Amino acid sequence: MTNRKDEHLKHALSYHSPYNSFDDMELIHHSLPDYDLSDIDLSTHFAGYDFDFPFYINAMTGGSQKGKEINDKLAQVAEACGLLFITGSYSAALTNPNDLSYQMKHDRPHLLLATNIGLDKSYQAGLQAVSDLQPLFLQLHVNLMQELLMPEGERTFKNWKKNLAAYVKHLTVPLILKEVGFGMDIKTIALAADLGIRTFDISGRGGTSFAYIENKRSGSDRAYLNEWGQTTAQVLLKAQAYCDKVEILASGGIRHPLDMVKALVLGAKAVGLSRTMLALLEKYPVSEVIAIMNGWKEDLRIIMCALNCKTIAELKNADYILYGRLREAQSQ
Repeated sequence: MTNRKDEHLKHALSYHSPYNSFDDMELIHHSLPDYDLSDIDLSTHFAGYDFDFPFYINAMTGGSQKGKEINDKLAQVAEACGLLFITGSYSAALTNPNDLSYQMKHDRPHLLLATNIGLDKSYQAGLQAVSDLQPLFLQLHVNLMQELLMPEGERTFKNWKKNLAAYVKHLTVPLILKEVGFGMDIKTIALAADLGIRTFDISGRGGTSFAYIENKRSGSDRAYLNEWGQTTAQVLLKAQAYCDKVEILASGGIRHPLDMVKALVLGAKAVGLSRTMLALLEKYPVSEVIAIMNGWKEDLRIIMCALNCKTIAELKNADYILYGRLREAQSQ
Protein backbone atom coordinates (compact mmCIF):
# COMPACT_ATOMS: atom_id res chain seq x y z
CA MET A 1 0.00 0.00 0.00
CA THR A 2 1.37 3.40 -0.99
CA ASN A 3 2.20 5.74 1.89
CA ARG A 4 -0.07 8.80 1.91
CA LYS A 5 2.91 11.11 2.54
CA ASP A 6 4.72 9.66 -0.48
CA GLU A 7 1.62 10.21 -2.62
CA HIS A 8 1.63 13.85 -1.49
CA LEU A 9 5.24 14.22 -2.62
CA LYS A 10 4.58 12.63 -6.00
CA HIS A 11 1.58 14.79 -6.82
CA ALA A 12 3.18 17.97 -5.41
CA LEU A 13 5.92 17.68 -8.02
CA SER A 14 3.46 16.99 -10.85
CA TYR A 15 1.39 20.12 -10.21
CA HIS A 16 2.14 23.47 -11.85
CA SER A 17 -0.01 26.43 -10.81
CA PRO A 18 -1.59 28.17 -13.82
CA TYR A 19 -1.26 31.57 -12.12
CA ASN A 20 1.20 33.18 -9.72
CA SER A 21 0.06 36.51 -8.29
CA PHE A 22 3.63 37.79 -7.91
CA ASP A 23 3.76 38.07 -11.72
CA ASP A 24 1.17 40.86 -11.44
CA MET A 25 3.48 42.93 -9.22
CA GLU A 26 6.35 45.11 -10.47
CA LEU A 27 8.96 46.70 -8.19
CA ILE A 28 10.17 50.23 -8.95
CA HIS A 29 13.90 50.49 -9.58
CA HIS A 30 15.83 53.21 -7.71
CA SER A 31 18.65 54.73 -9.77
CA LEU A 32 20.63 56.54 -7.04
CA PRO A 33 20.87 54.32 -3.95
CA ASP A 34 22.12 55.46 -0.56
CA TYR A 35 23.90 52.17 0.15
CA ASP A 36 26.72 49.95 -1.02
CA LEU A 37 25.95 46.30 -1.67
CA SER A 38 27.94 45.39 1.43
CA ASP A 39 25.63 47.57 3.55
CA ILE A 40 22.56 45.42 2.84
CA ASP A 41 21.32 43.56 5.94
CA LEU A 42 19.23 40.42 5.35
CA SER A 43 18.49 39.68 9.00
CA THR A 44 14.94 39.43 10.28
CA HIS A 45 13.03 38.57 13.46
CA PHE A 46 9.93 36.48 14.09
CA ALA A 47 8.55 33.94 16.56
CA GLY A 48 10.90 35.26 19.23
CA TYR A 49 14.12 34.63 17.31
CA ASP A 50 16.59 36.55 15.17
CA PHE A 51 17.42 34.96 11.82
CA ASP A 52 20.27 35.89 9.49
CA PHE A 53 18.17 35.45 6.35
CA PRO A 54 14.53 36.23 5.48
CA PHE A 55 13.71 32.85 3.96
CA TYR A 56 13.37 29.36 5.37
CA ILE A 57 12.61 25.78 4.35
CA ASN A 58 8.94 25.25 5.13
CA ALA A 59 7.11 22.14 6.33
CA MET A 60 6.85 19.44 3.68
CA THR A 61 7.16 15.80 4.59
CA GLY A 62 7.93 12.99 7.04
CA GLY A 63 6.42 9.72 8.13
CA SER A 64 8.00 7.49 5.47
CA GLN A 65 11.40 6.30 4.28
CA LYS A 66 11.23 8.66 1.30
CA GLY A 67 10.22 11.45 3.68
CA LYS A 68 13.25 10.69 5.83
CA GLU A 69 15.57 10.82 2.82
CA ILE A 70 14.17 14.18 1.76
CA ASN A 71 14.27 15.58 5.30
CA ASP A 72 17.90 14.50 5.63
CA LYS A 73 18.77 16.40 2.45
CA LEU A 74 16.77 19.45 3.51
CA ALA A 75 18.54 19.42 6.88
CA GLN A 76 21.92 19.31 5.13
CA VAL A 77 21.00 22.34 3.05
CA ALA A 78 19.56 24.21 6.02
CA GLU A 79 22.56 23.64 8.28
CA ALA A 80 25.10 24.46 5.58
CA CYS A 81 23.29 27.69 4.66
CA GLY A 82 22.23 28.79 8.14
CA LEU A 83 18.56 28.52 7.23
CA LEU A 84 15.63 27.60 9.44
CA PHE A 85 14.18 24.17 8.61
CA ILE A 86 10.61 23.22 9.57
CA THR A 87 9.73 19.54 9.39
CA GLY A 88 6.46 18.25 8.00
CA SER A 89 3.60 17.38 10.33
CA TYR A 90 4.84 15.45 13.35
CA SER A 91 1.54 13.55 13.58
CA ALA A 92 2.97 10.47 11.86
CA ALA A 93 5.70 10.16 14.49
CA LEU A 94 3.13 10.32 17.29
CA THR A 95 1.49 7.14 16.00
CA ASN A 96 4.77 5.40 15.18
CA PRO A 97 7.47 5.69 17.87
CA ASN A 98 9.98 4.03 15.50
CA ASP A 99 9.61 6.79 12.90
CA LEU A 100 13.02 8.37 12.39
CA SER A 101 12.06 10.70 9.53
CA TYR A 102 12.04 13.73 11.85
CA GLN A 103 15.16 12.92 13.89
CA MET A 104 17.85 15.21 12.47
CA LYS A 105 18.86 17.47 15.32
CA HIS A 106 21.18 15.03 17.11
CA ASP A 107 23.25 14.63 13.94
CA ARG A 108 23.25 18.35 13.20
CA PRO A 109 23.72 20.37 16.40
CA HIS A 110 23.78 23.69 14.55
CA LEU A 111 20.54 23.05 12.68
CA LEU A 112 17.82 25.67 13.22
CA LEU A 113 14.89 23.30 13.61
CA ALA A 114 11.14 23.77 14.05
CA THR A 115 8.26 21.38 13.51
CA ASN A 116 4.62 21.27 12.53
CA ILE A 117 1.38 19.62 13.65
CA GLY A 118 -2.25 19.83 12.56
CA LEU A 119 -4.70 21.86 14.61
CA ASP A 120 -7.01 18.84 14.68
CA LYS A 121 -4.54 17.36 17.20
CA SER A 122 -4.87 18.20 20.90
CA TYR A 123 -2.34 20.36 22.68
CA GLN A 124 -1.03 17.20 24.39
CA ALA A 125 0.17 16.01 20.98
CA GLY A 126 1.90 19.34 20.54
CA LEU A 127 3.58 18.97 23.92
CA GLN A 128 4.88 15.57 22.83
CA ALA A 129 6.23 16.97 19.56
CA VAL A 130 8.03 19.72 21.45
CA SER A 131 9.42 17.27 23.98
CA ASP A 132 10.69 14.94 21.26
CA LEU A 133 12.28 17.49 18.92
CA GLN A 134 12.99 20.54 21.11
CA PRO A 135 12.05 22.87 18.21
CA LEU A 136 12.51 26.63 18.14
CA PHE A 137 8.76 26.92 17.62
CA LEU A 138 5.72 24.88 16.66
CA GLN A 139 3.71 25.47 13.50
CA LEU A 140 0.01 24.68 13.81
CA HIS A 141 -1.37 24.03 10.36
CA VAL A 142 -4.95 24.53 9.26
CA ASN A 143 -5.86 22.61 6.10
CA LEU A 144 -9.64 22.66 5.91
CA MET A 145 -10.14 22.14 2.17
CA GLN A 146 -7.49 19.43 2.09
CA GLU A 147 -9.26 17.56 4.88
CA LEU A 148 -12.61 17.96 3.13
CA LEU A 149 -11.24 16.50 -0.12
CA MET A 150 -9.07 13.81 1.50
CA PRO A 151 -10.87 10.43 1.47
CA GLU A 152 -9.56 9.67 4.98
CA GLY A 153 -9.71 13.31 6.09
CA GLU A 154 -11.29 14.93 9.13
CA ARG A 155 -15.02 15.66 9.13
CA THR A 156 -15.28 17.48 12.46
CA PHE A 157 -13.87 20.99 12.74
CA LYS A 158 -15.73 22.80 15.53
CA ASN A 159 -13.00 21.90 18.02
CA TRP A 160 -10.21 23.60 16.07
CA LYS A 161 -10.73 26.97 17.75
CA LYS A 162 -10.78 25.31 21.18
CA ASN A 163 -7.60 23.44 20.30
CA LEU A 164 -5.94 26.68 19.27
CA ALA A 165 -6.85 28.36 22.56
CA ALA A 166 -5.50 25.32 24.44
CA TYR A 167 -2.20 25.45 22.56
CA VAL A 168 -1.81 29.11 23.49
CA LYS A 169 -2.58 28.33 27.12
CA HIS A 170 -0.45 25.22 27.63
CA LEU A 171 2.60 25.52 25.35
CA THR A 172 5.52 27.75 26.20
CA VAL A 173 7.32 27.61 22.83
CA PRO A 174 6.34 30.22 20.22
CA LEU A 175 3.43 29.19 18.00
CA ILE A 176 2.83 29.93 14.34
CA LEU A 177 -0.57 29.45 12.74
CA LYS A 178 -0.05 28.22 9.17
CA GLU A 179 -2.29 27.72 6.16
CA VAL A 180 -1.35 25.07 3.59
CA GLY A 181 -1.72 26.88 0.28
CA PHE A 182 -5.30 28.15 0.39
CA GLY A 183 -4.51 31.63 1.74
CA MET A 184 -5.38 32.61 5.30
CA ASP A 185 -8.33 34.97 5.49
CA ILE A 186 -8.24 38.17 7.51
CA LYS A 187 -11.05 37.07 9.82
CA THR A 188 -8.99 34.05 10.86
CA ILE A 189 -5.95 36.23 11.54
CA ALA A 190 -8.07 38.56 13.69
CA LEU A 191 -9.70 35.70 15.60
CA ALA A 192 -6.41 33.87 16.24
CA ALA A 193 -4.72 37.11 17.27
CA ASP A 194 -7.45 37.61 19.87
CA LEU A 195 -6.67 34.11 21.16
CA GLY A 196 -3.00 35.01 21.56
CA ILE A 197 -1.31 33.95 18.29
CA ARG A 198 1.29 36.49 17.19
CA THR A 199 2.85 34.87 14.11
CA PHE A 200 1.03 33.72 10.96
CA ASP A 201 2.18 31.95 7.80
CA ILE A 202 -0.56 32.96 5.38
CA SER A 203 0.50 30.37 2.72
CA GLY A 204 -1.52 31.38 -0.31
CA ARG A 205 -2.41 29.76 -3.60
CA GLY A 206 0.23 29.69 -6.31
CA GLY A 207 2.53 26.89 -5.23
CA THR A 208 1.50 23.47 -3.95
CA SER A 209 -2.23 22.76 -4.28
CA PHE A 210 -3.41 20.24 -1.73
CA ALA A 211 -6.80 20.34 -3.44
CA TYR A 212 -5.11 19.06 -6.61
CA ILE A 213 -3.13 16.49 -4.62
CA GLU A 214 -6.17 15.05 -2.85
CA ASN A 215 -8.22 15.06 -6.04
CA LYS A 216 -5.46 13.09 -7.77
CA ARG A 217 -5.23 10.67 -4.84
CA SER A 218 -8.98 10.05 -4.74
CA GLY A 219 -9.56 10.10 -8.49
CA SER A 220 -12.54 12.37 -7.89
CA ASP A 221 -14.15 14.71 -10.42
CA ARG A 222 -13.57 17.77 -8.23
CA ALA A 223 -10.79 19.27 -10.37
CA TYR A 224 -12.81 22.51 -10.42
CA LEU A 225 -11.59 23.00 -6.83
CA ASN A 226 -7.90 22.68 -7.69
CA GLU A 227 -7.50 26.47 -7.66
CA TRP A 228 -9.47 27.03 -4.46
CA GLY A 229 -8.31 29.82 -2.17
CA GLN A 230 -6.64 33.21 -2.36
CA THR A 231 -3.21 33.88 -3.84
CA THR A 232 -0.23 34.73 -1.67
CA ALA A 233 0.17 38.30 -2.88
CA GLN A 234 -3.57 38.92 -2.60
CA VAL A 235 -3.60 37.78 1.03
CA LEU A 236 -0.52 39.89 1.80
CA LEU A 237 -2.24 42.97 0.39
CA LYS A 238 -5.31 42.32 2.53
CA ALA A 239 -3.19 41.60 5.62
CA GLN A 240 -1.13 44.80 5.50
CA ALA A 241 -3.38 46.41 8.10
CA TYR A 242 -2.24 43.69 10.53
CA CYS A 243 1.50 43.83 9.79
CA ASP A 244 2.15 46.20 12.72
CA LYS A 245 0.03 44.11 15.10
CA VAL A 246 1.20 40.58 14.30
CA GLU A 247 4.04 38.92 12.40
CA ILE A 248 3.16 37.82 8.88
CA LEU A 249 5.17 35.14 7.07
CA ALA A 250 4.55 34.35 3.40
CA SER A 251 4.66 31.05 1.57
CA GLY A 252 2.90 29.59 -1.43
CA GLY A 253 4.36 30.04 -4.90
CA ILE A 254 7.69 31.58 -3.86
CA ARG A 255 9.90 30.59 -6.79
CA HIS A 256 13.05 32.72 -6.50
CA PRO A 257 14.55 35.79 -4.75
CA LEU A 258 12.41 38.28 -6.71
CA ASP A 259 9.23 36.66 -5.38
CA MET A 260 10.79 36.73 -1.91
CA VAL A 261 11.45 40.47 -2.10
CA LYS A 262 7.95 41.17 -3.40
CA ALA A 263 6.49 39.32 -0.41
CA LEU A 264 8.75 41.26 1.95
CA VAL A 265 7.71 44.54 0.31
CA LEU A 266 4.10 43.58 1.05
CA GLY A 267 4.90 43.25 4.75
CA ALA A 268 6.10 39.69 5.32
CA LYS A 269 8.83 39.19 7.91
CA ALA A 270 10.17 36.18 6.02
CA VAL A 271 9.16 33.76 3.28
CA GLY A 272 8.92 29.97 3.23
CA LEU A 273 10.00 27.63 0.45
CA SER A 274 8.37 24.23 -0.01
CA ARG A 275 7.77 22.93 -3.54
CA THR A 276 10.65 25.06 -4.85
CA MET A 277 13.04 23.25 -2.51
CA LEU A 278 11.56 19.87 -3.37
CA ALA A 279 11.99 20.51 -7.09
CA LEU A 280 15.60 21.65 -6.62
CA LEU A 281 16.45 18.50 -4.68
CA GLU A 282 14.86 16.38 -7.40
CA LYS A 283 17.01 18.09 -10.04
CA TYR A 284 20.34 18.73 -8.32
CA PRO A 285 22.64 17.10 -5.75
CA VAL A 286 22.63 18.56 -2.25
CA SER A 287 25.95 20.36 -2.82
CA GLU A 288 24.50 22.28 -5.77
CA VAL A 289 21.30 23.17 -3.90
CA ILE A 290 23.50 24.59 -1.13
CA ALA A 291 25.33 26.69 -3.72
CA ILE A 292 21.99 27.89 -5.16
CA MET A 293 20.69 28.90 -1.72
CA ASN A 294 23.89 30.82 -0.95
CA GLY A 295 23.61 32.49 -4.34
CA TRP A 296 20.04 33.50 -3.55
CA LYS A 297 21.30 35.37 -0.49
CA GLU A 298 23.48 37.48 -2.78
CA ASP A 299 20.54 37.94 -5.17
CA LEU A 300 18.42 39.27 -2.32
CA ARG A 301 21.12 41.83 -1.53
CA ILE A 302 21.28 42.87 -5.19
CA ILE A 303 17.51 43.40 -5.45
CA MET A 304 17.33 45.26 -2.13
CA CYS A 305 20.19 47.55 -3.17
CA ALA A 306 18.37 48.30 -6.45
CA LEU A 307 15.32 49.28 -4.36
CA ASN A 308 17.45 51.49 -2.09
CA CYS A 309 16.51 49.41 0.95
CA LYS A 310 19.16 48.53 3.51
CA THR A 311 17.01 46.35 5.77
CA ILE A 312 13.97 44.08 5.55
CA ALA A 313 11.98 46.71 7.45
CA GLU A 314 12.82 49.35 4.83
CA LEU A 315 11.37 47.16 2.08
CA LYS A 316 7.89 48.05 3.28
CA ASN A 317 8.56 51.55 1.92
CA ALA A 318 9.54 50.35 -1.56
CA ASP A 319 7.35 51.46 -4.46
CA TYR A 320 5.52 48.99 -6.68
CA ILE A 321 2.86 48.72 -9.36
CA LEU A 322 0.08 46.13 -9.53
CA TYR A 323 -1.40 44.75 -12.74
CA GLY A 324 -4.11 42.38 -13.93
CA ARG A 325 -5.95 40.11 -11.55
CA LEU A 326 -3.98 41.29 -8.52
CA ARG A 327 -4.89 44.93 -9.17
CA GLU A 328 -8.51 43.96 -9.69
CA ALA A 329 -8.54 42.02 -6.42
CA GLN A 330 -7.01 44.92 -4.50
CA SER A 331 -9.67 47.32 -5.77
CA GLN A 332 -12.53 45.20 -4.43
